[in-house]
Amino acid sequence: MKNREQKGTLVVLSGPSGVGKTTICKKIANRLENVYLSISITTRQLGRAEKQGESYRCVSRRNFEKMVEQNELLEYAELFGNWYGTAGKPVQNALNQGKTVILEIDTQGAKQILSTHRNAELIFILPPTRQKLADRIQSRARDKKKQIEERLRFAKTETDSAKRYYNHFVVNDNLEEAVTKVIDIIRNARGEHV
Repeated sequence: MKNREQKGTLVVLSGPSGVGKTTICKKIANRLENVYLSISITTRQLGRAEKQGESYRCVSRRNFEKMVEQNELLEYAELFGNWYGTAGKPVQNALNQGKTVILEIDTQGAKQILSTHRNAELIFILPPTRQKLADRIQSRARDKKKQIEERLRFAKTETDSAKRYYNHFVVNDNLEEAVTKVIDIIRNARGEHV
């Protein structure tokens, strides 16, 4: 349920590694007005194409633990040996300003969000096939073979979990079509005519 002073819309976008979540989020932020795209905090190292404060906000494990202890995180979870979380204050400020806040987080984080924001729109991005997902993960050239296999195993677990909690499912077979579908879901959640 929205807080009384909250005027904005909270959108959670999740999906397996390599499904295109980040690309979809960036396209949505470019096409829709009044959107705040939350930057996740993580203990992992940035990838070659990623930038501090733009892709992620990287912190030490100790700093992350302090944020958890001080209740600064709206949600957090461990994935593939690293911690990821969302700073609560910027999200709440953006919601109170009437913005649409988009969180690109995993299903563990989404469950935590639902406990405090029951009206959040949960959108899960699916790959067209398991093989296409494997191809996308491999083409990123970011992970070793063992990590790729781990990500593919986790993709099934995450998809099964999403079936219990998420309102919407969008297959990313054609990027532009997937972006349009997600934008339509967000506009509907904001009470705009689609």
